[in-house]
Amino acid sequence: MPLHTPLHAAHIEAGARMVDFAGWDMPVNYGSQIEEHHAVRSDAGMFDVSHMLALDLSGDGATAFLRTLLANDVAKLQVPGKALYSCMLNETGGVIDDLIVYFFAADKYRIVVNAGTADKDVAWMRKQIATLGANVTLDARRDLAMIAVQGPNARARTWTAVAGSESATAGLKVFQAAEVGAMLIARTGYTGEDGFEITVPAADAADLWHKLLAAGVKPCGLGARDTLRLEAGMNLYGQDMDEATSPLDAGLAWTVDFKDEARDFIGRAALEANPASARMIGLILEDKGVLRAHQPVFTAHGEGETTSGSFSPTLQKAIAFARVPLDVAVGDAVEVEIRGKRLKARAVKLPFARNGKALV
Repeated sequence: MPLHTPLHAAHIEAGARMVDFAGWDMPVNYGSQIEEHHAVRSDAGMFDVSHMLALDLSGDGATAFLRTLLANDVAKLQVPGKALYSCMLNETGGVIDDLIVYFFAADKYRIVVNAGTADKDVAWMRKQIATLGANVTLDARRDLAMIAVQGPNARARTWTAVAGSESATAGLKVFQAAEVGAMLIARTGYTGEDGFEITVPAADAADLWHKLLAAGVKPCGLGARDTLRLEAGMNLYGQDMDEATSPLDAGLAWTVDFKDEARDFIGRAALEANPASARMIGLILEDKGVLRAHQPVFTAHGEGETTSGSFSPTLQKAIAFARVPLDVAVGDAVEVEIRGKRLKARAVKLPFARNGKALV
């Protein structure tokens, strides 16, 4: 039986088309994926992301443990509520998962991990806690739900729906969170638009969802979430990186912090011994066709492969991420093999679109 989020009944009530995603019964759309996509780019949409898992890490050894566990450095986090995006690597430098970690105090953090990797992530973290003898406690918070409200009007509509939220969150910078009653409201997202990700007790999730509906926020499914994140140049775990892929080859070198030479995070030695062997670029298809994952890419410098691809509602063209040889440059003409035919494409700098605007 698939798992249900606390908002499952609300999705059924709204007529959502449900699909299995990482073992969860989730809405892929509520009628028109294209309309949902445009709603987020132009106004405000919301996503049920309660299938993702929040983990609370506490204890005197929390900071030291995370500085070993993650490729990015939580020592950068000094202001309560500040967040950091990072990869969690294995010993060979492959990506176990990408995640967000929130700092509340030196002995108190929250980590949000992907749904499809949640069990694996928790097992890995517990193994490292035992191996390192870290003085920490890790609690999985399945008593919480999460709603992402995204778009240029997302914050204003949230303030209308949630009493007292404006005064607490109006001054938040990007990748910063504040507590509002029992909720944690973070200025984060996965769409390339402004907005909030709201963590709320599971019992209160449906009430919040309906208040956001009443404030004019459009429900959106996984289909729009995928095209939005693709346009915004944001990786999807399991497609654009995995345990066999280095973040240096996945366009995520910016998330790896080598500055503190004394910090020996898991996977560091492997990354230092194996520098980037490929680069991640964007592709825009110039011939007619559909770009998907795992299509061969032919360049003047050797072959590559698409990792994610779709039709872009903002650009009205087929787009993709591709892992290609290091010498491929923005503007290069390449070819993508689709159903046995080589079609013309152009290499572009990511992202394709953000903040309501096409960038290429």
